[in-house]
Amino acid sequence: MGKKKILIFIDWYLPGFRAGGPIRSCANLVAHLSDEFEFLIITSDVDYLSLSSYKTVNKNEWNRLPDGSSVYYIANEKLNSTVIKKLIKETETDYYYLNGIFSKLFTIVPLRYISDKKNVIIASRGMLASSALAIKSLKKKLFLFFAKKTELFNGVTFQASSQEEMNQILLFFPQAKIIVAPNLPRKMVLSKPNTRKKQFGELRLLNIARISPEKNLLFALEVLKHVKGNVSFDYYGSIYDHLYADKCNKALKGLPENIKAEYKGEANSEMLFQSMTDYHFLFMPSRGENFGHIILESMSEGLPVIISDQTPWNNLELKNAGWEISLRNTSGFVTVIEKCVEMNASEYDACSNAAFKYAAQIVMDKEKIQANRRLFS
Repeated sequence: MGKKKILIFIDWYLPGFRAGGPIRSCANLVAHLSDEFEFLIITSDVDYLSLSSYKTVNKNEWNRLPDGSSVYYIANEKLNSTVIKKLIKETETDYYYLNGIFSKLFTIVPLRYISDKKNVIIASRGMLASSALAIKSLKKKLFLFFAKKTELFNGVTFQASSQEEMNQILLFFPQAKIIVAPNLPRKMVLSKPNTRKKQFGELRLLNIARISPEKNLLFALEVLKHVKGNVSFDYYGSIYDHLYADKCNKALKGLPENIKAEYKGEANSEMLFQSMTDYHFLFMPSRGENFGHIILESMSEGLPVIISDQTPWNNLELKNAGWEISLRNTSGFVTVIEKCVEMNASEYDACSNAAFKYAAQIVMDKEKIQANRRLFS
């Protein structure tokens, strides 16, 4: 028997990176399971928030990627329901795997044309979390109302990455069939990261996230206003919300002299991996993360984290891998950052090594891979 075929629909995919988590989650799934399943991916030919087509792909035809998957990049001028319908009809598959709830062309349209929904898996990708629904709230709630009325999602299987996400799905679709399968980490061979130089009285912080309210960069800058000690803070990311970015720029100019913060523009994950040794901690107090790939990837590079308590990463202080702090506790963030400023080399090295060891446990957890394998069995 040949491999089962999985036809994936996703708005943006590799070599794109600006959409962050959904691209990474999907690519990681393919990387871990490509020896067992044949993955066929239908996507657009541009990155998130970009108007320029990828230069390295062939548009409107199947492209073979190094991981063994095949990707069909639809050119913008041909991106419509007719083309999606044609691809569904022409492509032989055992399962359909849709990423997200609200995408018109890559979720709603496929659901209209797939005849047997019992073979459809929908990864909700955190889109039913309260923090995600707060953005364009009315539009999303109206869609969910009509989706239930028209039975758009009837018969499908939802993938939840956690028990919490399962509860979020059940809130809107009480009768839904749900499989809990955690997001998979990047497939990697872990080697002990390089030692970073850390001196008492100095701290270098890193933030990697799109510039938008849910990623909470403005909150991070407001926290830094109250921190004593010499801190540098570099942040990378695509500008999603320009009004929000303007507020961040204004806050940037109001920082005291002991805080040096700078926007470094966009950077793909490979570039950032190479530069992580220049920093001591990831500082990312986001309002919510379905998984937070950059959090795990930072720890896998020996970079401990200072994050909010709105992610799946908990009890970090007990593991000496970082801290997760309530967003209602601004002073708590200040206290932790000042503690990090005062860390000496040996204290920091212990924290860095603990973060690496914790990440290694997650990366090598074969039960998570098995849970994802069950999606297609």
